[in-house]
Amino acid sequence: MTAFKSDFLRILSERGFIHQCSDPEGLDALFRSETVSAYIGFDCTAPSLHVGSLVQIMMLHWMQQCGHRPIVLMGGGTTRVGDPSGKDAARQLLSAEQIEANKAGIRTIFTKFLSFEGGDNAAVMADNADWLLGLHYVDFLRDVGRHISVNQMIQRDSVKLRLQREQHLSFLEFNYMVLQAYDYVELNRRYGCALQMGGSDQWGNIISGIDLGRKIEDAALYALTTPLLTTASGAKMGKTADGAVWINAEQLSPYDYWQYWRNTEDADVGKFLKLFTTLPLDEIARLEALEGAELNDAKTVLATEATTMAHGREAAGQAAETARQTFVEGGTAATLPSVDVPRADLDAGLGVLTAYVTAGLCGSNGDVRRNIKGGAVRINDVPVNDDKRVLTASDLSADGVIKLSLGKKKHVLLRAS
Repeated sequence: MTAFKSDFLRILSERGFIHQCSDPEGLDALFRSETVSAYIGFDCTAPSLHVGSLVQIMMLHWMQQCGHRPIVLMGGGTTRVGDPSGKDAARQLLSAEQIEANKAGIRTIFTKFLSFEGGDNAAVMADNADWLLGLHYVDFLRDVGRHISVNQMIQRDSVKLRLQREQHLSFLEFNYMVLQAYDYVELNRRYGCALQMGGSDQWGNIISGIDLGRKIEDAALYALTTPLLTTASGAKMGKTADGAVWINAEQLSPYDYWQYWRNTEDADVGKFLKLFTTLPLDEIARLEALEGAELNDAKTVLATEATTMAHGREAAGQAAETARQTFVEGGTAATLPSVDVPRADLDAGLGVLTAYVTAGLCGSNGDVRRNIKGGAVRINDVPVNDDKRVLTASDLSADGVIKLSLGKKKHVLLRAS
């Protein structure tokens, strides 16, 4: 590994962000000599990003902290095509209205991690719809397409792996690499952008942009990617058995977000503290060295610091306190996730199967039954062994709630409305 001299690349290297770099020495010298503009692209396929995107977001955060200018590129244009990287099938095509709604949700995330106001290194939020949607097809083929080698394209992993698996690759998706390469050139023209960063699956697409920039603009451009991130048990970051771990509070509450990080596997604590918090490395080393029950203290710090980055210190503190009251004191914390049900439903009798599906703790009646048989279902901390159990107003606590629990770590308050 290169011994970097620039603050930004040194921090990335020490914290485990760097997988590949097109020219480590040249990029290091660039970061030492000027304020560098670099970008990462995010397609608008959902109303929020999930924690699988956090490595990229944290790189932009560190870049600004080191005095450089981060560019967030929203894929208002490329989302209409769909990135084939790492996929066996084409992404679902979204309407223009869906893309705009998703874009609005994703934008709010970056206001927590970046500053878009004041200073020479204020973050920039761009949208490739601004230049891609107005392109004239034949002109684009003539001016840009002639510089793109199909021979090279089919050797890029995003295309090569799909073809090797004999999975359908549409002409629409085949164009994605060309559009991403053009994005890099356009951002270089508009903002002097000299670096594109991304996950390791984007390496081929980024290199295509470097080649195109050299041919069209004679520009010196760079690529930097992060390693594919999995948990110690091999699970992909951002996904759990219950679905995606969304960053936006509208998709996942700060409490559940905090719990996700608190449940980190022992072997991942140090790695995640380096990647997803800004704690000093010596403090991380101290936390990582804890053993046994004390390692839970490190997980609590990880959960609180990671939640602070995404939701603010107050929300993180509330989540930590809710967890303490719920698990340490055995109480019913008012800030647990809650769901409202009509009072009439309780007066008539609300089946436990319906209650758990309504609360989002289980996906189906069969799922609830399986968890009851496994001893994982508790109402007001009392185990349930009858799937015909009915909740009534008599189950309401003095605070007007019924505590539904699934296992030791999932709790929802049922409120009568």
